[in-house]
Amino acid sequence: MMLNLETIGTEVAKRRKALRLRQSDVAGKAGVSRATLDALENGRLAELGFAKVSRILAAIGLEVRLGEATRRRPTLEELLEEAAHDEDLGRRP
Repeated sequence: MMLNLETIGTEVAKRRKALRLRQSDVAGKAGVSRATLDALENGRLAELGFAKVSRILAAIGLEVRLGEATRRRPTLEELLEEAAHDEDLGRRP
């Protein structure tokens, strides 16, 4: 999965809410403003430095991991398996 700030922000918001933390609590622990965290969670940031992203993630117990990028296109079988999995989770393909 390719990460971008919008995806990271969505995951940060889900995790923060699951931990029942306020934005101000996470922002303070991460050393960023609450406005920055709110903008990240709501997809309103065009750019945010890696250090800040790392601190925000660490504040809620998440981290960025590197993996080898795949450069091939998925097969039809892989796409069908993914669609079936999404349906099992109640998502529409």
